[in-house]
Amino acid sequence: MEKEKIAGIMDHTLLKPNVLDEQIEVLCAEAKEYGFASVCVNPTYTKKVRELLVGTRIRVCTVIGFPLGATTSATKIFEAQEALRLGADELDYVVNISDVLNGRFGEVRAEMSQFAQLKGGNSQVLVKIILETCYLSEDQITKLCVMAKSAGLDFVKTSTGFGSGGASTEHVTLMRHAVGQALGVKASGGIRTYEDAAKMVEAGASRIGASASVAIVRTARLLSVKQSNVLNC
Repeated sequence: MEKEKIAGIMDHTLLKPNVLDEQIEVLCAEAKEYGFASVCVNPTYTKKVRELLVGTRIRVCTVIGFPLGATTSATKIFEAQEALRLGADELDYVVNISDVLNGRFGEVRAEMSQFAQLKGGNSQVLVKIILETCYLSEDQITKLCVMAKSAGLDFVKTSTGFGSGGASTEHVTLMRHAVGQALGVKASGGIRTYEDAAKMVEAGASRIGASASVAIVRTARLLSVKQSNVLNC
């Protein structure tokens, strides 16, 4: 994709446990300055981010069942409903990894359906399922992607950033192949440079989650200027 457009597909992210209010304010100010797709924070900051982004097109993204995915479906759904009430536009929820590894795909499918129903026909609400691909086989990743597509979710996402590994181009390519163009693919976890992000986009990612968003966009802009200068010589 064009370097100058990469900000528009990035979720500007801060999901650490030791966050200060001032950091959230900076995060939102940066999102406005650079034009990121969303600001992604823990649920406790959903309302504050909504207030800070009022009057902008930047979306409010929060995480559900994060980072383990090991809470019950009922707990996740309650958390998601509360997040929507507080102003979230996008919900990134973690699949129950143990259910996947133990082959309990009926439970996984039922949870997907509950999240799809949360949208209530509102196309402005996006639901992303976090697969935590570092723990899964290619067959399991493919199966989850196909299920997510069938359930009516909006995105499949690689990682929380808290697992044993982050996004890989191989997994992004696999996920894109499994969902086709029907769903978005979000690459997240360990994406720290423009080169990292560009490789994920080339592999099939339509959204990038990163805490290094500003550095990535600054590099992209610098490369774009250098390229323009070369062409104009």
